[in-house]
Amino acid sequence: MQRRTLLVLGLASAAALTAAGGAALWLPPGLRADGTLSPAGKRVMAAAGQALLDSSLPAGFEARRQALDGWLGRVDGLVGALAPHAQAELSQLLALLDTAAGRRLLAGLEAPWPQAPVNQVQQALQGMRLSALAVRQQAYGALHDITASAYFADAATWPLLGYPGPQRI
Repeated sequence: MQRRTLLVLGLASAAALTAAGGAALWLPPGLRADGTLSPAGKRVMAAAGQALLDSSLPAGFEARRQALDGWLGRVDGLVGALAPHAQAELSQLLALLDTAAGRRLLAGLEAPWPQAPVNQVQQALQGMRLSALAVRQQAYGALHDITASAYFADAATWPLLGYPGPQRI
């Protein structure tokens, strides 16, 4: 590779990164200033949670809706307890996933999160989990871990899974 080609490639890369960084400033954040989910964050987390917890949720529509609403409230509590740098990273991730480009490139999901069928979201999440790209795996890990932590922390979910709760010592 010639030096001139390398310089042009470097300048083009710098311009692309600058444009991407500037565009990120215009994205609505995934978290509010108080550490709770913004509307963008709720769209992503609600779809991811419904897909990841599908077989663990109650069967009836109303019971399922109540379980998901309670879970979203616990997600807010969990995210609010994260360190500020972790909140900032999660906010960026949720904001990026809420955009059409981010959703397609990072998650591989065509339809917007609220309109995507559960099986499509499950396939997108599975694609992230098994991806050769570490950034996609890390994004999946964040969505999965937050979902599981907030859901299984509630004692009301334990009977659905056949877990009797912690043993008294």
